[in-house]
Amino acid sequence: METLRKTGPVAIGDPKTPRFYVGEGHSPLFILGPCVIESRSHALEVAHRIAEIRNALRISVVFKASYDKANRTSRKSFRGIGRSKGLEVLAEVRSRHDLPVLSDIHTPDEVPDAASVLDILQIPAFLSRQTDLLEAAGRSGRPVHLKKGQFMAPEDMGPAAQKISDTGNTRILLCERGTTFGYHNLVVDFRSLAVMARLSHPVIFDGTHSVQSPGGGGDRSGGDRRYVPLLVRAAMAAGCDGLFLETHPDPDRAPSDGPNMIPLSELPALLGQALELHEFRTGRVSDPAFAPSREAHP
Repeated sequence: METLRKTGPVAIGDPKTPRFYVGEGHSPLFILGPCVIESRSHALEVAHRIAEIRNALRISVVFKASYDKANRTSRKSFRGIGRSKGLEVLAEVRSRHDLPVLSDIHTPDEVPDAASVLDILQIPAFLSRQTDLLEAAGRSGRPVHLKKGQFMAPEDMGPAAQKISDTGNTRILLCERGTTFGYHNLVVDFRSLAVMARLSHPVIFDGTHSVQSPGGGGDRSGGDRRYVPLLVRAAMAAGCDGLFLETHPDPDRAPSDGPNMIPLSELPALLGQALELHEFRTGRVSDPAFAPSREAHP
């Protein structure tokens, strides 16, 4: 069926010999991994299991883990193992398990080191309008995963993405991760998936941070992972180009974002559901909400 939805394609890896493409007409991308690099052994353990899942389901996967969580609620919270050691671990994950890797960047000076290892640079939601950071990420030539600020309307991602594309880098992924709704609460307006798709960049849905309760734990963020499968199914049925899901062998003992992470043991079943819904949508549904439009609002 001819679709009205036109996103991408974005090449992941060397543009001349990409590992895979992301966008309408291609298999969904799954960005999977723990919130933060807790240790070398932990990251390699999780990456090994994710590689097994990738091989079993024959899916496109990027491994994610942050080497530094610079926006933790409390300065006493665990931030990670740092840029230098973290990038070494991610490089090892990449070589051992043939997994592309992604991590957050927070300042322009991080970009050269990060881009020397990472296949995708991620811009955290809180920094989604920081011009110097977006331009530095764009100049790296790496694909950029731009997370929508919890305070932003989906159409506002157009000017943010343009800060990257104006550097000559059009390998941009946009990410929906929920919108602030009062205090300590996020909601997902699924119209945003269509609004951002009309910008022509592939759209990723972050199913785990969308159930976060920012600062809801007092000195840390809370969340409710029970709602992740529900939101993931809705997003894949509505139309997105992939999923961002944080996962952990034992989320309740994780040092960061445990309440919203998916237990690693439950991940294969959830990804299987996502694949079924993606196949249904792309095979049978051509939704007018995705038609290119000059209108700025939903």
